[in-house]
Amino acid sequence: MRRIILNIVCSLDGYIARKDGSVDWLPTGDDDFGMGKFMESVDTVLLGRTTYEQILSFDCDYPYADKKTYVFSRNSNLTNTENVEFISELVDFSKEMAKSSGKDIWLVGGAEIISVFLKEGLIDEVVLSMVPVTIGSGISLFKDVNKDIKFKILETVEHSGLTQLCLSVCSQSK
Repeated sequence: MRRIILNIVCSLDGYIARKDGSVDWLPTGDDDFGMGKFMESVDTVLLGRTTYEQILSFDCDYPYADKKTYVFSRNSNLTNTENVEFISELVDFSKEMAKSSGKDIWLVGGAEIISVFLKEGLIDEVVLSMVPVTIGSGISLFKDVNKDIKFKILETVEHSGLTQLCLSVCSQSK
């Protein structure tokens, strides 16, 4: 069975982006923060439509062109491309995806999708890279998660400019 892994960066105060979606507070430089190795372990990326559109707004080529991308959206009028497929039904699709053959699956975000995945118990591991900065307000990493979820620390890694926690999901209360 494939693992669904949430690999995401957040501020010290728990935000994944500013209110307007900007991530100007993220560290830059030559360190890839372990993403090269992680990207080799996945062949599929899952993301919400807002996150997908934000990625398209960056001044670069689509960064996941070598991966199969599924974008969750309530808008059924979106056109699939060679590498990007729009999906309206998140839960059953993701459960079937996890049962299929292939490498691990990267849950990119955003906050609404993460919330649904957590509530439904669909996340196997979390790679949380915490940047030592507070941004005061923005898009919270965990939105509307109203139950206890216990994690086990698998590894802690220091990178230049951030600390990365690798966690497995142990149990969830209903």
